Amino acid sequence: QVQLVESGGGLVQAGGSLRLPCTGTRNIFSFNLMGWYRQASGKQRELVATAINGGSTNYADSVKGRFTISRDNAKMTMYLQMSSLKPEDTAAYYCQANNYGVEVWGQGTQVTVSS
Repeated sequence: QVQLVESGGGLVQAGGSLRLPCTGTRNIFSFNLMGWYRQASGKQRELVATAINGGSTNYADSVKGRFTISRDNAKMTMYLQMSSLKPEDTAAYYCQANNYGVEVWGQGTQVTVSS
């Protein structure tokens, strides 16, 4: 049963912007911690940003000031707003929900940034 679905990926020029939505079921959005991860070709998956219920957010140093994570539990959607994109941001982006070690992942959406 698919519980998280990402969308919004695509090809964008360096300096451009994209917004990635992640939609899910209500029980998933009750999870305390949700986040975005990415995995570039040939590299390990890495944390991009996290958002805790109640508003606290955290970002990888590589995206601070350029990316913004937000979650709308009423709409059962989490977003990753990406601006000033760089070629090194090219990766598959995954959303994740975590509840005391129970993890749920989406299938990923590809973002490609051309120079």
